[in-house]
Amino acid sequence: MTTIAECIRVLLADDHAIVRAGIRQFLEHAGDIQVIAEADDGEIAKGLIQQKLPDVVVLDIQMPKASGIDVTRWVRANFPKVGVLILTAFDDDPYVLAVLKAGANGYVLKTASPADLIKAVRDVYIGKSVLDPSITQKLLAQLRHSEESIQVEQLTEREVEVLALAAKGFTNKAIGVQLGISDRTVQGHLAHIFDKFHTGSRTEAVMRAVSLGLISQSIGNITED
Repeated sequence: MTTIAECIRVLLADDHAIVRAGIRQFLEHAGDIQVIAEADDGEIAKGLIQQKLPDVVVLDIQMPKASGIDVTRWVRANFPKVGVLILTAFDDDPYVLAVLKAGANGYVLKTASPADLIKAVRDVYIGKSVLDPSITQKLLAQLRHSEESIQVEQLTEREVEVLALAAKGFTNKAIGVQLGISDRTVQGHLAHIFDKFHTGSRTEAVMRAVSLGLISQSIGNITED
């Protein structure tokens, strides 16, 4: 757990005040998380993110003026170091895929327990990706179905090794140490993997590799570095 001096600074964005109040209570009860600002629409969220520079933004998907998807895309373009955790009631495949493509670090359903939500915020804070277990299998099924219409180029043996280590949560530097290559080379391998798999993040790439049977690891906390 982080110390008080290292408190995780969180911004909440949800258009329902009672929902924000409940989330805030859960998070601040953890002791190492501080909610520094709240927003009830996407445009206000953008302004507060720019002003406050939180460590993690917890966003709903459906909000007035700018959706959680729009805000996620804006955060990635302007503040890449800010973690984005989607907390929503929607588990529909299009929503999940859209926020992952937009660059969200995590996707948790509002049915999650307070402990799971707190863990998700902590994981996003340290650079990991988080997917709600209840939607992981649905996404894998969606990816398997998409293989029928997408031509996927075969990965090299080294690329499979890199992706397998990424699936275990290793950073670029740690993968490089494991394989005896530089982290820049690791980054190059990941870029080639993304191109071959038509994906934009490690989470998507790992999920596609699992769906293709290239690696056996299930989706876990994947470091996006």
